[in-house]
Amino acid sequence: MNWINNVVRPKISGLLSTAKREVPDNLWVKCPESGQMVFYKDLEANQFVVPGSNYHMRMGSQQRLQHLFDGGEYRTIAVPTVQQDPLKFRDGRKYTDRLKDAKFATKLEDAVLVGEGQLEEQPVVAAAQDFRFMAGSLGMAAGEAIIAGMMRAVELKTPFILFAASGGARMQEGILSLMQMPRTTIAVQRLKEARLPYIVVLTDPTTGGVTASYAMLGDIHIAEPGALICFAGPRVIQQTIREQLPDGFQRAEYLLSHGMVDMVVHRHHLRETLARVCRLLMSGVQATAAKDTRKVNGKPYVNGAAVDSKVIETAARETGGVVEPEAVPNSQRFDPNKAEKPRRDDVNSGNSKDAPRSA
Repeated sequence: MNWINNVVRPKISGLLSTAKREVPDNLWVKCPESGQMVFYKDLEANQFVVPGSNYHMRMGSQQRLQHLFDGGEYRTIAVPTVQQDPLKFRDGRKYTDRLKDAKFATKLEDAVLVGEGQLEEQPVVAAAQDFRFMAGSLGMAAGEAIIAGMMRAVELKTPFILFAASGGARMQEGILSLMQMPRTTIAVQRLKEARLPYIVVLTDPTTGGVTASYAMLGDIHIAEPGALICFAGPRVIQQTIREQLPDGFQRAEYLLSHGMVDMVVHRHHLRETLARVCRLLMSGVQATAAKDTRKVNGKPYVNGAAVDSKVIETAARETGGVVEPEAVPNSQRFDPNKAEKPRRDDVNSGNSKDAPRSA
């Protein structure tokens, strides 16, 4: 009787049922460029690049870091907590409600995820912005995450890699959001003072205040194919100047031809490119690590090895090879006021010692 109730009847009910089975919304994905329908699992296995058109779909921050680090393993860096709604902002909905929905959908605390791990057996620190979290907007929490990642790179003396994807500053936080632009710029300066590589990967889209701050301050700028990279979008510019913009305006290839980015790299080759760039830049850092950095006219230069001068002086004195300086009496010091100056009459007459003689 149990077999009939547990097996037979459920099968018969399933066959006779006319209710439609629930299908996940993301089972099939349509390519925005070619209209091709791609199975989501196949798209995910291809690093979210459409096989037919090579269109680069947007990636989440977790997938970014998993594809970057060796074996997909990394340690998440702790980020200081900030006040959730400092301005008590509300438009159509409460800002706190928007944050709750974004956290539930992305399983993230905010738009930036920071991790540390190995990239082809070399340690790196990386941060990835997630466009799904309120369009990757830059707020206080995102700014703290960027700064924490850069300071961690300075602590570990490793390169810092940033995957930028943002719609700009977060308007719900007002001036507190705009303050993250100079704060992150100062953190970038700390990286440069530590002589550590700062590599920026510009993905689709990178716009607004992020482009106006830390996204354009890297040592190397790498863009993904077709990525929109700008401060103000092409639609705003076209409506302002009332002129037709060229094809591909503000796309990665257009910026490459105009010298704004260093290279455009396919996503399948991005990991090996980042590893090679980090290896090259860190080899230069290690070569100059034993150098003494001084400043002339505000610009640092490297001259000689960074060996303590007291150590050299002590070692030289022990060998007896140091000549002590002797004091020079005032009578032997040069005084420019006492130097003989030629008289004007002698110069005009040609009798001066420095005057040229005629042949």
